[in-house]
Amino acid sequence: MIDNDRLGIYLSSIEKDNGEVLSEIEKEALDTFVPIIRKDMQYFLRTILAMIRPKNILEIGSGVGFSAILMAENTESDCMITTIENYEPRFEVAKNNFKKAKVESRITFLEGDAEDILTTLSGKYDFVFVDAAKGQYINYWPEVKRLTEPGAVIVTDNVLQDGDILESHFVVERRNRTIYKRIREYLYELCHDENYETTILSVGDGVALTSKKGDTHETS
Repeated sequence: MIDNDRLGIYLSSIEKDNGEVLSEIEKEALDTFVPIIRKDMQYFLRTILAMIRPKNILEIGSGVGFSAILMAENTESDCMITTIENYEPRFEVAKNNFKKAKVESRITFLEGDAEDILTTLSGKYDFVFVDAAKGQYINYWPEVKRLTEPGAVIVTDNVLQDGDILESHFVVERRNRTIYKRIREYLYELCHDENYETTILSVGDGVALTSKKGDTHETS
């Protein structure tokens, strides 16, 4: 049996550094208990971006801007990122971090509830990163489907809920049961939608890796 804590320490020791700005943002976030993506999720994102080389990214859940900066720094200079955040205290922090990383010209930062904002978007995205309110993932899904083109990749973070998703409904703490139910519903939709292929990976707190089927030359 692999010891995940020891594995994480080992992988962190051999993976390349994110660079000065991201390392500074990460340290500040950890010191102030602001959630950002875990180390193994960072490595996963860097690799998947290098493989698919997206040009138009949608992120649901900006936080303090850490993951948007990581994606900007690991894509080509013509790749544009649209990111959505609804927690007002983080708005200025994220925008300042974009400036600090010198990627603000490539990032469109949208302030407000993602469920509302998604309905106003009209572009087509070839990569979507979902890392927001877990209980709302199922509500984002219809708009994510509308906004993705064939060949698009969707990465959804934190889908295993620290193992809760594996448990009986009655074992999960009462305050977590709504999120538990909605995450299970979301994963079912991902895995049973005939227009998508999905696999669930035990990266970080669980990641759903989804690809939209179809001719990549289609325009709708």
